[in-house]
Amino acid sequence: MSIQNRDNLRKRTGGTVNSDGSPSEPVTDAVSPKKDADSSSADYKSGTNWVHAGGIEANPYLFVLVVLSPFLSLLLAYATGGDIINNDWRVTHPLTEMLPACTSDVSGCISNTLAAGMSVVPTMEGAKFVLTFMAVALVLERFLPGKIEFGPETATGHVPRYVDNGVAHCFVYSVLFFLGSNLGPCGDSSEQMLPALGDVFEKVGVCEYYTPYNFGIMYDAFESSLSFLNIFGIFFCMFLTYKGLCFPSTQDSGSSGSWVKDYLWGTELYPRVFGLDLKRFINCRFSMTFWQLAGFSFCYRSYVLHGVMDWGLFFSALSQYLYLVKFFFWEMGYMRSIDIIVDRAGYEIQWGCLVWVPAVYTFHSRFLVQHPSGLSYGVALSLFVLSMAGVALNYAADRERDVFRASKGQCKVWGSKPRYITAKYTIVDPKTGIATQKTSLLLASGFWGMARHFQYFFELTAAYSWCFLANPLENGVMVMIYALFLTGLLVDRSKRDTEKCQLKYGKYYNEYCELVPYKIVPGIY
Repeated sequence: MSIQNRDNLRKRTGGTVNSDGSPSEPVTDAVSPKKDADSSSADYKSGTNWVHAGGIEANPYLFVLVVLSPFLSLLLAYATGGDIINNDWRVTHPLTEMLPACTSDVSGCISNTLAAGMSVVPTMEGAKFVLTFMAVALVLERFLPGKIEFGPETATGHVPRYVDNGVAHCFVYSVLFFLGSNLGPCGDSSEQMLPALGDVFEKVGVCEYYTPYNFGIMYDAFESSLSFLNIFGIFFCMFLTYKGLCFPSTQDSGSSGSWVKDYLWGTELYPRVFGLDLKRFINCRFSMTFWQLAGFSFCYRSYVLHGVMDWGLFFSALSQYLYLVKFFFWEMGYMRSIDIIVDRAGYEIQWGCLVWVPAVYTFHSRFLVQHPSGLSYGVALSLFVLSMAGVALNYAADRERDVFRASKGQCKVWGSKPRYITAKYTIVDPKTGIATQKTSLLLASGFWGMARHFQYFFELTAAYSWCFLANPLENGVMVMIYALFLTGLLVDRSKRDTEKCQLKYGKYYNEYCELVPYKIVPGIY
């Protein structure tokens, strides 16, 4: 390590820390202003928050996936529905039966594939479920109390403000979903899980005015709900593109000059409507809540359909539910992640959270409704323990960074003083052209000294465990879709995060990479 690096490591300057271990409110130094002659170009670059190359359209493989994603999502919904059991598709043998059948009759395969995808259509039931689901989330977002928290400062000087009520949302929504179903107090007496509470509701007369839904509704209405979300998401992203160009909420906005890129990547970083943060609402309050509750809804439908408990599905649902409880505890950390501080509110993120997350992230659980895992209690429990180890270590890594952030670097990491880089970066006020130099701390100890995104390894451990609980040896490789997709996504995300930090911190980030050379897996990648 150079003398300059050693001197840099000895510095201990103040400020709260961003998602990369850097402070969001550091000490500032005035820098002489420099106004770019080409104001439109300068405004766009400043509004991209140090990511001038845009979103995943820079990756040709992910770009192709984005283009095909609306139809692919419909196929994934069809592949886990009840109708597929009644045709010749063998989704449990995609490589040995489906692929050879397609290669032997290409035109027939294309025709059947198109017919399958187009058969997934929206219905009033699906639209009603989605809109009601969102309405409940919106009410909780507005009225649940919480501490005021702030996200990291952008390149234009904007500091996003949030009400930290994610944990309350998580548990209140879970309780409401249970109480409103046939398993709740208004359900049939033979199905109620809390009959004493049912007696109270009956005496009050609540159930005379309310008809409960079936707890398996998230499976029963999945295909029509996803089709509705597909259409809704496409038009919603059109609105976001227009809003970012015509009436943005912050200065972190603008056009790239390409309508395609503007639609896919977005034109605004932090869109709000009537004070509602649209990115947080879609990404967290709808998408993550849908994923969290879906597993147990699928598990119930499987039990009713087959008459026995599928331990693979049960432990998968339980692990994913607990993982998302962890997510809501860490929600403010997510609001400082690349999804929020780098990726704009465009098709890639917003349509992805509205449609792709329900279609792909729940696929391995949804698949088991029609094709039980067949795993024994012991095997399923072992995989559950492995998944929870991944969840726990993922949380430990995030927590370690949060403590470092809160203490402004004045803490111990794994029993020792933390090693970190003191990095400088510059923000520019687009209105005045005044540049301000600020300071960040880049943590290079503990989990964050082993790899720059070691928490991704633990997240992948949990993801592969969930897919293994779907028993790919029996049910085929399709149940691995989520884990394989997440692997590609996190590898691409680590690459984009590196590019963003190099643009933001320059030589300081290069020094940091010398200390922590690996991105995700120590010694390998």
